[in-house]
Amino acid sequence: MGALQSSLTKLQESAVQEIDAALIEDAGFEDRLGTDPVAQRQLQESLSTYGQQVPVLLRPHPKKPGRFEIVYGRRRLAALKALGQPVKAMVRQLDDHALVMAQGQENTSRQDLSFIEKASFAAQLKDAGYERQTIADALSIDLPMLSRMLKVGESFSLDFLRLIGSAPGIGRDRWLALSKLFEDPAAKSRANTFTRSPDFSGLDSDARFDAVFARATGKAAPKSKAPAPDKPRTLRSTDGKAIADIRSTKKGVTLNVTARASEGFDTWLNDHAETLLQEIHDRWQKERS
Repeated sequence: MGALQSSLTKLQESAVQEIDAALIEDAGFEDRLGTDPVAQRQLQESLSTYGQQVPVLLRPHPKKPGRFEIVYGRRRLAALKALGQPVKAMVRQLDDHALVMAQGQENTSRQDLSFIEKASFAAQLKDAGYERQTIADALSIDLPMLSRMLKVGESFSLDFLRLIGSAPGIGRDRWLALSKLFEDPAAKSRANTFTRSPDFSGLDSDARFDAVFARATGKAAPKSKAPAPDKPRTLRSTDGKAIADIRSTKKGVTLNVTARASEGFDTWLNDHAETLLQEIHDRWQKERS
């Protein structure tokens, strides 16, 4: 009977169910420092047109029977809530440790999480009492790399990082330099004061970091400006996963599909590029005529 019950449980955990979005609450730790409204709108439009292709992962709410907590798939959940649609989900019995492992390992498979988002996630886990080895396993990194991440992630409050955002173009070295600047209370105060100014809100995430860094060093912060025209943007599949980066410059447009996370799409695209580009060019000619 025990073996039969175990088999039934595994089948239930693998089955995709439709869950009322209103029954799903947040859980785990914050792995995104803000949401790109353009990308979120694109995801919502995609889900509206094509439906939800990839399920989210839930666990039964430990204290509220009949309700659930989300493990990963928060952007899809938000989009489906906005559309008023049920959520396709797998439901698994996970304790807090298993939840962290599942969320962390999902994060490692995503191209679009920035360094500071991963560092902040690691710092949140450490602050919650998880051992370093557990955090490293969850993020699929070694302990020396975890130490470098924590050195940055623990230097800034989560509220401050939410103001900056994901800062996708800012790597570990510049975040580390900012953390050293913040050791001076005056520098930290100058930077925090600027985050409350009107100029700050008009900047994109990378520019917000640059402005704060400039203020911390005592330099004048840059004025509000639109995102640089050559800043790459992430293209996503219908389930919200990053599949390519596109960059527009004065010299032209480049599309980058990385082999590491494309699951063979890069090879397929290379094999069909000529036909696809001809079809796109024909469509462009029709639309401009």
